[in-house]
Amino acid sequence: MLSGKAAVLTASTRGIGLATARRLARHGARVLVSSRRQDHVDEAVSGLRAEGLEAWGVACHVGRGPDREALVAEAVRLFGGVDILVSNAGINPHAGSILDCPESAWDKLWEVNVKAAALLAGLVVPHMEKRGGGSIVLVGSVAGYRPSFPIGAYGVSKTALLGLTKALAGELAPLRIRVNCLAPGFIKTNFSSALWEEDGLWRKLEKGVAMGRLGEAEECAGVVAFLCSPDAAYITGETVGVNGGIDCRL
Repeated sequence: MLSGKAAVLTASTRGIGLATARRLARHGARVLVSSRRQDHVDEAVSGLRAEGLEAWGVACHVGRGPDREALVAEAVRLFGGVDILVSNAGINPHAGSILDCPESAWDKLWEVNVKAAALLAGLVVPHMEKRGGGSIVLVGSVAGYRPSFPIGAYGVSKTALLGLTKALAGELAPLRIRVNCLAPGFIKTNFSSALWEEDGLWRKLEKGVAMGRLGEAEECAGVVAFLCSPDAAYITGETVGVNGGIDCRL
């Protein structure tokens, strides 16, 4: 359903990002994966190609302007344009009270989790417009609905992505570019390992999950693929929770 589409994905060599790249490619898209480390990029590309999928890769630190520009330029060089952007990069440099979060950590949270997503969108939109439209998916978090200890500051940055999704969706709808957001809950990835590797902590957290289990990266990937597909042609400005039944409403 995505045959011939060109997709750019950030933080896509592991976890949700890699699972999404694989799912998009299985649906026919040509994917450009990226992460900060070239060895991780090479490993991911090799794995995807071993499955017979069309994949390329480039190292990219989304917090750096030249890296973002190089990522989009490489997609245009390889594919002639961009149809899909999945902005998955995110960091959590502080755990503890939100009042104890240092200014440097706030700067990093804003730079990577929010600003980079907005600026990347600005870079791909002209190329999507030339192709008659496109789809942007921002990867947020259940924490965006319920920022709380010990990841309150991280949650606030993800709340900002909910607003960014709606703001961009309104601006870009006339260009036939749809913007949606994914809000994962407790997904079993390296990024969230601190939450589920400690048995006692997970037992406390699972009480708030109706399905009583961790989610899998592939369960997020399927939702992103849907949002990028023609089946979602009339969906924009929405945030889809993949969280096993955590109550999340603003």
